[in-house]
Amino acid sequence: MTAANHNPAIVESTSAEVRVLTWQDEAATAAFAAQLAALPEVRNAFITLHGDLGAGKTTFVRHLLRSLGVQGRIKSPTYAVVEPHEVPALHIWHFDFYRFDDPREWEDAGFRDIFASEGLKLAEWPEKAASLTPPADLAIYIEAIDETQRRVTLRTSTACGRRLLQHWPQ
Repeated sequence: MTAANHNPAIVESTSAEVRVLTWQDEAATAAFAAQLAALPEVRNAFITLHGDLGAGKTTFVRHLLRSLGVQGRIKSPTYAVVEPHEVPALHIWHFDFYRFDDPREWEDAGFRDIFASEGLKLAEWPEKAASLTPPADLAIYIEAIDETQRRVTLRTSTACGRRLLQHWPQ
């Protein structure tokens, strides 16, 4: 059995870097997703999405997946827990841990093997499986300001995440 690395490397810094953005509307969400999708580091990143119901987590994921070339219907994995996607030379797994209750589900579903493999992993409601997942390369916190605007906080403490954050100045 392959094990996911749940602990950051000893030489890796634990200091978090943060960027705060405002998405004025869904077009800004789509533009951010397209910019993120263009970065080579995203192809093997673990990105977590945080926010209340209706904040825009799934909307952001749909824009990101479209920007990465996913065709067809993109459904939320709320009931399935994970939806796999594949585009040329890239495996993508979209998790939604909202209904995740039992850590045994993690092992039974093979999630440890998925997290140990190459590819992009996106997780909504990651706090429901926090003790089982590796540290996020990029944690995206989405807060609704009003019907269209979102305050977005990008947070990282990994080398991959710091490389991703370089593209959004402080």
